[in-house]
Amino acid sequence: MLQEVVVALLVFAAAAFVLHDRAPALSRRLRVAMAVPLVRDGRPAWMRRAGQWIAPPRLPSKGCGGCSGCEPG
Repeated sequence: MLQEVVVALLVFAAAAFVLHDRAPALSRRLRVAMAVPLVRDGRPAWMRRAGQWIAPPRLPSKGCGGCSGCEPG
């Protein structure tokens, strides 16, 4: 049974990697859909932390190209 659980986890991880690689917008929408219910007010702290871990990183603002080394002026 342990072997089957490990194989199932590996298959899930591989599917998640392919989804993120081939359809990043869909992957982002799915992560947001899973995270939002977990981070609502009134949820236990462990559930809020799990939601924050699942949530995708923020996208750069529209005025910025996304680089981390720009300086004003």
